[in-house]
Formats: sequence, structure tokens, C-alpha cells
Amino acid sequence: MPVTGQTPDVEPTETAAPSRVRRHGAALAVRLGVAAGVLTVAAGGIWFVTRASAPAASPTTTDIPALSVKAVDVRPGSIAPVSAVVAGGADQGTTPQSARPSGGDPLDAWAGKVAGATGIPARALHAYGNAELAMRATDAGCHISWATLAGIGRIESNHGQYGGAVLGAEGRPSKPIIGVPLDGSAGVRAISDTDGGRFDGDPVADRAVGPMQFIPSTWMKWASDGNGDRLGDPQQIDDAALAAARYLCAGGRTMAAPAGWWAGVLSYNNSTEYAQKVFGLADGYAKSAQQAQAG
Repeated sequence: MPVTGQTPDVEPTETAAPSRVRRHGAALAVRLGVAAGVLTVAAGGIWFVTRASAPAASPTTTDIPALSVKAVDVRPGSIAPVSAVVAGGADQGTTPQSARPSGGDPLDAWAGKVAGATGIPARALHAYGNAELAMRATDAGCHISWATLAGIGRIESNHGQYGGAVLGAEGRPSKPIIGVPLDGSAGVRAISDTDGGRFDGDPVADRAVGPMQFIPSTWMKWASDGNGDRLGDPQQIDDAALAAARYLCAGGRTMAAPAGWWAGVLSYNNSTEYAQKVFGLADGYAKSAQQAQAG
């Protein structure tokens, strides 16, 4: 859960986020151009409509995705997760899905194959892969991997399935994913309301929202359109995954290097245990995907 301008001081299982208490030829050129255009417009300060789902505030739950994830014993900054198989396959020339050609989506086949090997829902994999491709087109030096985004998505919301939600074909959970109030109670940071309840349904204290668990004020800064509908919705997993990728890549960070990877993930949640959990997941996802594609 990225909190702009703040440093989390609790472990990932104790905060407001559920996890701790994102073809070939002419058609591809068009799709690449649209994706680049969307981010260029964003950089110019003229953004698309930011969508709010107007959710009802949700109660605290003991269903915490991060609790079932083991932190690996790796020293921060010493190594980055293995290089993941390129989403869609490098030989396919897959590009971001901000425009969808009538001939079909090459990411679908990749996601379907990798889903069986990793246990990640294919729809969530599609979003993580799409975010990697979008960043490759607009910030190639970052080298953000779908596997890292998947690791964060697993910890934050179990890939959009937190609290019994089902991730639909349109990329939204069957019910809004909303964290507990950041009201300063035991084990929870105090962050007063920044959105009037627009995103989190709480007009008193902020709550983390969506599959990637953005604080409303952070979402308003990094809101992204991952599916090309000109809306930025933190509950929509394509949008949320792309926003998370942009957040991790901020400041010219290189996520392929150990120092850059750890700095990026720790900026998302300043907890060594959290980063070690993401590392283990990302490394495992990448290796499983490599084996699946090799077979």
C-alpha cells in the first residue's frame, strides 16, 4: 500500500490494507501509440476521468492475504528476483492493451498458460503483464516485471479476491476491496480522510482501496488507465496494476537491479518482512512461468 510522503512504521499484517492488518504489424503500432499517448497526456497534467466506485466502508476481517505468505531469508539489496519470462513472449511482440485489435489479445494465451503454473487467476495475470508492457513502452529503463506486480497483488488482495471477492472478466472484484480505517488505533497508522469517502466510503479516515491497495491521496496522484477506457479506477485491476508499476518506477528507478528493486518495493511498504514476502512470490512466479513456457 503506497502512502505518498509517509513512511509506514508497522508490519504489513498490521496496517489498514487487507494484506497487513496491476499483435503484430499495424495493429500493434496503433496500440503502442495509444498507450504512449495516454501516459503522455498524464505527464502533461491533463488526465482522464478518475472513477470512484462509491463503496460502502467494509468491516475488519481476519482474512488477511499476507498471513499465509512466508518471508524468505534474503538480505535486502543483495539480489533481485530472477528475470521473469517476458509477458506474452518476446517473440510475440506483444504490446499494451490500451487499444484492442479485433484479431484477439496475445496476452490471453500467455495468461492462461502461466495461470496454471502459478495459481494466479488469468485475469489478474493479464493485468500484471499489461502493466509491464505499458511501462516497457514508456519507461523501458525501469524493467518492472509482471512477477513483482503479482507478488504485491498477492499480498495486498490475493489478486483481487480478498474477502471472498471474485475478479470479473472486466477486471473488477465482485465487491469493492476496502481496507480497515487508518484511524490510529492499535497497529494502524493515522491518516485523516483525503477524499471525502469518494474512493473508500469513509469520510473520517482514509482506507486502502482496490486490488493493489492504494491510499486515496496516493491514487489521486498515480491514477492510471490500464484498459484504455479513459477512466482511472483503483478497483479495476488493469488500472491499479499500471498505477503500481508507475509508482515503483518513479524517479528513474531500475527494478532489474537489486538496489532498485528493494528500494521500489520498500517504497510501497517500508517493511523488510513485506519486501521479503514480495521477493519470494515474485521469484517463485517467474521461475514457474519459465518452466511452463519451456514445456
